[in-house]
Amino acid sequence: MSEEEQFSLEDGKLLVKFARENIEYYLKNDRKIIIPDIVKEKFKDKYGCFVTLNKTTNNGNPLRGCIGYIEPKYSLYEVIHRVSISSAVEDPRFPSVSIEEMDEITIEISILTPPVLLDVNDPKEYLDKIVIGRDGLIAEKGFRRGLLLPQVPVDHERNWDVPTFLSHTCQKAWLSADEWKDKTTKIFTFQAILFEEKIPRGDIVRKYL
Repeated sequence: MSEEEQFSLEDGKLLVKFARENIEYYLKNDRKIIIPDIVKEKFKDKYGCFVTLNKTTNNGNPLRGCIGYIEPKYSLYEVIHRVSISSAVEDPRFPSVSIEEMDEITIEISILTPPVLLDVNDPKEYLDKIVIGRDGLIAEKGFRRGLLLPQVPVDHERNWDVPTFLSHTCQKAWLSADEWKDKTTKIFTFQAILFEEKIPRGDIVRKYL
């Protein structure tokens, strides 16, 4: 069964509701909610997953927090239970989200396919192998590793091309922007299924990237 068949819109609604309730309960009570049995039963398979928080009242970049796991090491319900909280209070780029802010925040869940190493003889081949709007990227060199989700180059009217996407992914790994041209730098691709709120606590939409 493909990922598209694995996750229905109803599944996405349940996962986003689970993430929001978990965050809001934590912000009020300083502890996570007990995972509902239906969530444990439906989402026990292992997946990489990120939870992204966007603030609708922010001008420019609305990002308010984004944390996740790249590799499918944990059950999906366990990943979301952990990283929904982390995205709200542990993203080092932002102060912790307040409970009052949650009325202005939309939640986005990205369920990842396993990363695949792009095997090339010449880094220029990346330009033909990577598809903007479909692929997420991981840049890895030594102990440094950075990831950008598939939606990043097309969100908020960025309209990045492939070299720009590669450069930003390298910078996310604390590498120089042109490090992707070095043959010792490893570039991985992956895809994602997205479930996101259109407005805070509003309808959920599903996207396949």
